[in-house]
This record gives sequence, C-alpha cells and structure tokens, in this order.
Amino acid sequence: MIDLTDEILGRVIQKRAAHSYKGTYGRVLLIGGNAQYGGAVILAAAAAVNAGSGLVTVACDPINRSALHARLPEAMVVDYHHDFSELLQNSDVIIIGCGLGLSDENLVVFKQVLDHISEHQKLIIDGSAITLFAREKLILKFPEHTIFTPHEMELERLSAVAIGQQTNKKIQDFVDECGVMLVAKSHETRIFSPHKENYKLKIGTPAQATAGMGDTLAGMIGSFVGQFKSDEFDAILAAVYLHSRIARDAARSAYVVLPSQLINEIPKMMKKYEEKKSNF
Repeated sequence: MIDLTDEILGRVIQKRAAHSYKGTYGRVLLIGGNAQYGGAVILAAAAAVNAGSGLVTVACDPINRSALHARLPEAMVVDYHHDFSELLQNSDVIIIGCGLGLSDENLVVFKQVLDHISEHQKLIIDGSAITLFAREKLILKFPEHTIFTPHEMELERLSAVAIGQQTNKKIQDFVDECGVMLVAKSHETRIFSPHKENYKLKIGTPAQATAGMGDTLAGMIGSFVGQFKSDEFDAILAAVYLHSRIARDAARSAYVVLPSQLINEIPKMMKKYEEKKSNF
C-alpha cells in the first residue's frame, strides 16, 4: 500500500478563481438526520460547508430544522418525508446515511435516491445507509461514481469479509468486483479504487475515537469531490488525509479531538496549502 502524505493536499487543493461563484464549488445534498441522530447530519453538513462547498442542502427529519439553522445558517434544509426529487437532480454530490437510521420509511428515501441518481453525480454512502444497502441487497446504477465509507463492522456487512480477515487483497477484490471506491475506516484507514493502487493513512490518532468523526469525514469527502473535479480519487485521498492531519495537530494539546473542533480548522488548513502552492 502507498502511504498518504501531505503531498496529496498540495496536489489537490487549488487557488480559487477570481471569476467564480458559489455554484462553482459544488452543490452538495446530505440526506440523513432522523429524529434520534440529527447531530450526525449537522456535523457532516458543517464539514462540507467549511471544506468549501458552495451550496449545501440537508434533507432530514423536520425536528432537526431549528438546530441545524442555529448551528449552520449557511445550509439549506428540507423535509426528507416530502418529495425532493428536483433538489436531488440539481445536486453534484449526494451524501446519504449520516444519522439516517434503519427504518422502512428511510429505506424508501434511500431507494428514491438510487432510482433518481444520474451519471454525472457522485454518491457517498455512509453510516446506516451502508447497513441498509447490504441488508436489502440494493443495486447501484453508477458504481464507478459511488464511494462507500464503512467502519469495520459496516465493511463486514457490505463485503461479507469478517472483522479480522479484512486484508488488503480481500477488500481490493471486493472493490474490483463491485466497481466502487471505498474508504475503510480504522486506526489505519485504507482507501481503495477499482484496479488501482490502494492507499493507507498512518497519521490517525485515538483522539479521533469519538461520535461524529465519521460523519465529519463523509462531509469533507463530499465537499472535496464536488470541488476538485480533475481526479475524483485524489479528492477522496486529500479529504481523508486532511481530516486526520487536523486531528493529529490538535491532539498534541488535547486528550480528545471533537468533530466540531476539527471542522472549525478545515478552512485554515486548506488556506495553508493554497498558499504553499501559490508560493511555489
């Protein structure tokens, strides 16, 4: 496996064009946040906004509307119980699963996404949506534009490869067969793409072991994929690296790094790499 380094950030993060507007930087739709797990989708949306997405919309249970507006006025919010097919069609990136839950009602929402997604869109499947996908044996229309972000138990459900047996070869075989990209989250996160070299992240820290950290990563991946379009896989690698780079730096002076603290540092760290590229 290839070790990820900060070289990936210098390669991916671009100086913003003078003549650009919010639509230039990606329309991201996040679908999740049921009545119990609203914080998950709020964190994911905050990560997408702070990582530079131009337009972020959250489709969630309406009970989360006030909390989301209070925490993140930059994001739009809609009720996922109502028809949002037009909004879905107008999005560049769709992130589903952050706090979605496993109810039959939300399975219908997930199936609506899978039915209406277009070839030009990117789909990130995270959290409970991975479990729903595996349990219901759902089908992807465009696997080449789909990114799964499982932790080890979710990866077992998805691939039928048990925890403890999730070798690089077995995961790569699964990815090659399905045609998807996959971020296998663990103490040393591994990133896979069909028939390509796979990558390993060695800068993670146990200070990241807290609720909402995976949701934050999903939002960052969605933001980077929506903005930095020259190489989709590189954009994923950069988001994964930046996520842990910020956490590693914060962990030097903190016992635990909270997702909300990490999110606040995203624009500052991205600016450093934009300036490095400009000075080069």
